[in-house]
Amino acid sequence: MRILIVVPEQDRISGNWVTAMRFQQGLSAHDQQVIVEGTGLQPEPHFLERIQAFAPDVTILLHAYRSGKPWLTATAGRRLPTVVLLTGTDINHGLENPQQQDVISRILRQAELVLLQNPLLAKALSSSHPELSVNLRELPPGIKLGTEEYHLRDRHQLAKEATLFLCPAGLRSVKGPLELLEMFDQVITHSSDVLLAFCGPIIEEEYSQRFLSALKARPWARYLGAIPTQAMASAMREADVVVNNSQTEGLANSLLEAATLGIPILAHKIPGNIAVVQHETNGLLYTSQEEFVDYSIQLLNGKRRQQLSSPDPGCYDPDNEALALLTFLQQAVPSGK
Repeated sequence: MRILIVVPEQDRISGNWVTAMRFQQGLSAHDQQVIVEGTGLQPEPHFLERIQAFAPDVTILLHAYRSGKPWLTATAGRRLPTVVLLTGTDINHGLENPQQQDVISRILRQAELVLLQNPLLAKALSSSHPELSVNLRELPPGIKLGTEEYHLRDRHQLAKEATLFLCPAGLRSVKGPLELLEMFDQVITHSSDVLLAFCGPIIEEEYSQRFLSALKARPWARYLGAIPTQAMASAMREADVVVNNSQTEGLANSLLEAATLGIPILAHKIPGNIAVVQHETNGLLYTSQEEFVDYSIQLLNGKRRQQLSSPDPGCYDPDNEALALLTFLQQAVPSGK
C-alpha cells in the first residue's frame, strides 16, 4: 500500500513527529510505501501537490484537528480512505472548543477508523461521544529507543552527585513547566543537593518567556533546550526521576521511554499518565501540590527510587504497534490493497 501520514508542522522532536516517524519506520519494515507530510492549519499548495503525486491508498491523520482541518481543505470534499489517530488535545480540548469541534466531528464521521493508544481515553470518548466512537479502535502503543549517546550531566555541567529530576516536555501551558517550577520551591528547602531540569522545544512564546524569567531566580533549575529524539534514551539514563506535570496527555512518548528504561516517574494523575504509570510500581502519581512535594522528598532517597525502578523493555514493542496499525489500514482500504 501507499500510505500517507499527515502531521502538524512543528518541531521534529515533538510527540506528533516522533510518533509519525516511528509509524513510518514500522510500516516500511513491512514493505509498505510510506511518506510523512507536515502541514499548517492552512495547507500550502505543495501539500496538495505531494498528495496528488503520491496518490495514497490510505492516509493517517495524526491529530484530528491540526491535521484534519488542512486535510479537509486540501482534499476539497473528495472522500479518500483515512484513519485518524486522536490525541489527548483533541479529546480534552478540541471536542469542547467551538472553533474546533465541527472539524473534529466531520473528520471522525468521515474516517474509516479512529484510533486511540490510551484505553482510558478510549473508554471516556465512547461514553461522552458514542456517536463519534462507532469506528473507534485501540492501537497498542510502541516506543523505539534512540541509540545516540548524550552525556547529559557533562554536556550541561550538571552536578554528578545531585538528584536530578528531568521534565521532558515542550514549553507550553498544558505541560505545566512554570507551575512545576513553583511547586519545586518547597522541595528545594529539604535538600540543597537536587536539580530540576527541563528539556523540550519552545512552543508557546509568551508562556515560555514567563517560564524562562522565573528560572533566573532559581539556581537549582535549568532549561537544557531541545534534546534530539535519538538521544533522549541516553539523556534519561542520567536522570534519577522523570517528571510529568501535564494537565492533559494522550500518551506521552517520554513516559513510555522512562517506563521502558526503568527510570522512576513522578506524574500528575490524569488519564494520559495513569495508562503508563503504575503507582508504587514504576512511579508515583500525585493529585495535589502537597502530594507532589511529599513524593518528591521521598524520591530524594536512593533506596526509594530503587523500589520504583521497574524496567519493562518488552512492554511497548514498536513492531507489535506497526503490525496492528497495518491491519487497521488494510481494513480501511476498500480494495484491500
